[in-house]
Amino acid sequence: MENTPEIRTSRLLLRRFTPEDAEAFYQIMSDKEVNTFLPWFPMQSLEEAAAFLQEKYLKSYEKPEGFRYAVCLLNENVPIGYVNIDEGKSHDLGYGLRKEYWHQGIVTEACLSLISLLKEAGISYITATHDRNNPRSGKVMKKIGMTYRYSYEEQWQPKNIRVTFRMYQLNLDVQEGRVYQEYWDKYPNHFIEEI
Repeated sequence: MENTPEIRTSRLLLRRFTPEDAEAFYQIMSDKEVNTFLPWFPMQSLEEAAAFLQEKYLKSYEKPEGFRYAVCLLNENVPIGYVNIDEGKSHDLGYGLRKEYWHQGIVTEACLSLISLLKEAGISYITATHDRNNPRSGKVMKKIGMTYRYSYEEQWQPKNIRVTFRMYQLNLDVQEGRVYQEYWDKYPNHFIEEI
């Protein structure tokens, strides 16, 4: 399967980022509220955002594997967010969206369309984590069919704060009982919460 094929839904276009998207990417990545629960500080300049875009997205398109998308409204084709799957063993789902588009089901719609593509590509499972203080992200995970598996505490870098993460998983094959154990094994303070 082609790396990062374009995806269209009734409202959205998911496509590769391009260098010309740097300004729109900066709008997403510079917002303090949008980036509160993300693993980096808000971008301080267009140049910083362009460099991050190059490193995190544009370079990844040179690899045969990976699913990293700009999320655009279908009729505008300007990135308002992103959704991606990490290439590592975790197949970690990540997403972000400009706050003026929150509460419209956009991230859920983008994630569901990506999951359909992942099944076609033979990806057997995905994981996702969210800060316990960000339950809205957990609601997205539940809406797309993921289930809570466990929690763990991490000294989160580069923000250097103690965070309790909740790990969710969706198995896309027949192994319903599979649980991705890396975070459980890596972080000694791990537990299962009543959610």
